[in-house]
Amino acid sequence: MASQGTKRKRDHKSSDSSIESPLRSDMEIMFKAEQIMKKVTDNLVHTIIMHRDIILKINKMNNVSRKKATIGIFGKSGEGKSSLLNAVLGKKDLLPSGCFGACTAVVTQVEANLTDSNYIAEIELFSKEDWEKELKDIFRVLSDETEDRNDDLFEIAVEKITALYGADADKKTLEELKKDIKFDEIETFLSISKKTISNNDVSEFASVAESYILHSESSPGDWYWPLVKSVTFKVPDCHELLEHIVLVDIPGSGDCNKLRDDLWKSKLKECSVVWIVSAINRASTDSGPWGILKHCIEELGPGGECKSINFICTKTDDINPAAYMRLELHSYKDQKKVCILHRNEHAKTRVKEKFENSEIKKRFSTDGNVFTVSSNAFFDHNLNLEPGETEIPKLQDELRILNKNINRELTRDYVNEAKGVLSLIQSVQLDTDKKTTKVKVYMELENNLMKALNELDSRFDRIYSDLEQYLSKGVDESVQLCVASTKAMVSPNMDKRGFHKILQALCKNGGCYRSKNWDVTLDLNKQLVKHLQEYIDKYFNMIFPVTGTTGKSVQEQIDKFSIIKSDSASPESPILHHIQNFINTEETKLKSSLKSGVVDTKKHIYSSIQITIEKEMSSCYEQAAAVTGTGSMKKRQELLITTVDKIKHDMFNKAKLEMLKKFKDLKVLISY
Repeated sequence: MASQGTKRKRDHKSSDSSIESPLRSDMEIMFKAEQIMKKVTDNLVHTIIMHRDIILKINKMNNVSRKKATIGIFGKSGEGKSSLLNAVLGKKDLLPSGCFGACTAVVTQVEANLTDSNYIAEIELFSKEDWEKELKDIFRVLSDETEDRNDDLFEIAVEKITALYGADADKKTLEELKKDIKFDEIETFLSISKKTISNNDVSEFASVAESYILHSESSPGDWYWPLVKSVTFKVPDCHELLEHIVLVDIPGSGDCNKLRDDLWKSKLKECSVVWIVSAINRASTDSGPWGILKHCIEELGPGGECKSINFICTKTDDINPAAYMRLELHSYKDQKKVCILHRNEHAKTRVKEKFENSEIKKRFSTDGNVFTVSSNAFFDHNLNLEPGETEIPKLQDELRILNKNINRELTRDYVNEAKGVLSLIQSVQLDTDKKTTKVKVYMELENNLMKALNELDSRFDRIYSDLEQYLSKGVDESVQLCVASTKAMVSPNMDKRGFHKILQALCKNGGCYRSKNWDVTLDLNKQLVKHLQEYIDKYFNMIFPVTGTTGKSVQEQIDKFSIIKSDSASPESPILHHIQNFINTEETKLKSSLKSGVVDTKKHIYSSIQITIEKEMSSCYEQAAAVTGTGSMKKRQELLITTVDKIKHDMFNKAKLEMLKKFKDLKVLISY
């Protein structure tokens, strides 16, 4: 079966030469450029020792690496994520069913193994100290017999302790558990920070790796995922798909472990593309992935770098043709393929309509692409779908094109830098010690540098001033509305049954509550920053756009910077001509490097508002979480509302000043 799937994949690739040929061309260009630079280096080594700095520069060019593009995958366990990735990578038995999302607390990612033909799993483990703290939290939840006990957290605690120690482990005390032989084994196991599994046989590899990523309720014990912080799978023979790409499962569970929570949130901000995965029969109604996406808009949009969203409807071959024909086509003729393709088109229409009318669309300029896929039919001819009709090749093309574009950028940057180095070498060779000319050139370049820096500084001051105005208006609005917003969240006009548990969990978790399936999500911190963000978002997206130009963006101001002027005082100087070429390439390289730094820094700038609010509210959450006894819910509500009212002026002004400070830090980073 696996070989059939692989053959289909090859057939598809060979039919699409428009995608594959340019990639080969880029690789050839890079190879030839590297060969030229090698010859230049060899010649310099054997000629003039003064060229040592140039040789070091060439060697540095050959060792440049680039951060990989991240594709984040949202979807609950059982939605077909593992099968989807197996099909996309053409490796049917790679990821066992349910591993990609089954243990939703573990951050799982897949990338290419570019060094050998082995399948590798790099498993990052908790430290002993972190696991000891986790155990205490687990037993605190398990021992909670009050009416405030959170059922989701209790269920997660039971899953963790029984996965490791077996059935009925949740009935023991921590002291009793310490007497279990497995307790010492786990302590020894955690003495290493990372475990690596490597095997060139995919079935044997999966068999060993599954105990660190899966959980079996029917056979509890000896499943190690509760000890795992993250897993990275490295897959061979995926060069053209994943050389510059990493696929990351965004867990977004209700897990209360802060280390895991912070890890998946940081991965979320790195996503340049998002895949929303749901079974086709509930693709437009599944609250899980849509709920996570809605809750994480800020981390993906202004606080992240997401450029596109793809909705992937899985299990399209899972259909009852007779029932579908009666309900949708008003016919009793059993034609499975007709039913599948008909439902696919309807699913695409419904998902697109939901996306177009959603709050998510308002925050993203991208159109939501919809894919209807059948991983089973991609591998199995008997399911009567052609490879193209499974739409797996379309997703492969998405990866292939993204990978190709990154490869092309790397090739362009390398070739341009090589041209600059060659110009520098020519300028040295033309240098005949005309001191008057050299001094004149250097003075001119130094004057141009000071002028260009002053102009850049002035443009940044204007951005700072505008940002301060938007923030000030946002602070005023937040001060006026924050108390009402807090009341609406912590004391809603709704059925109060069970709400006291949610409010208790919110206070214990620093102002945020998420149910295990994301059907209930409350975040008081996000609620408090909402009005401030609404005032700055439009301008923030202008100065830090994810794609395109706005005329006011920070990157555009950087791109205007240059110390090379068209009205040079020495236009006829051959030395100056080559020096200018070299400087141009160095400026381009510097701007490209700064672009990555600007993207990373803007995430910290945007998130600084919420981080400040969380810090200012933290002591209040701790006090509210400690409230117990009769009337505890009302006391918590009053404490939260009165605290917000008391600190609102100071809190929002601190958030404003912190964002401005971080923007100043960016200015310093760029200018100096």
